[in-house]
Amino acid sequence: MLNKLSRFIERHLQPAGGNSPVLSDHQKQLAVAALLIEVALADHQFSEVELHNLTVILERKFSLSQDELADLINLAKNETNHATSLHQFTQLINQYCTTDEKFTLMKAMWEMAYADGDLDKYEDYIIRKVADLIYVPHSEFIRSKTLVKASLVSGAN
Repeated sequence: MLNKLSRFIERHLQPAGGNSPVLSDHQKQLAVAALLIEVALADHQFSEVELHNLTVILERKFSLSQDELADLINLAKNETNHATSLHQFTQLINQYCTTDEKFTLMKAMWEMAYADGDLDKYEDYIIRKVADLIYVPHSEFIRSKTLVKASLVSGAN
């Protein structure tokens, strides 16, 4: 059974156009936001620090309305004990996103994972799983992680 977060995303992720469906940039952003939320929820701890950082990352990376942002985050907080299939999101990313957009997703997921200063093994697992599902080469997976870690170190100095 789909949970509230899945239903919210599905309502907003119906491809436009008849025979050649296309996702708008906004719809891609919602799919990516859902995956970022999955990373935040991976360790079953959704702290205030993670909530704040999730909001900052979503605001900085995507042009979501305040209502959509609030809905996504509130639903995520309420759904911490329910699993959401990654397949519906990764399928859309795979089908409609470019290689560069996939790489940007990987970096955003690492930013979310490191948001609380600690990379949990479940966060790492979710990111690895998504990378496999969207066919990101392992070298690009590692490069995205390295770039985010380096930016965190340089930002701390």
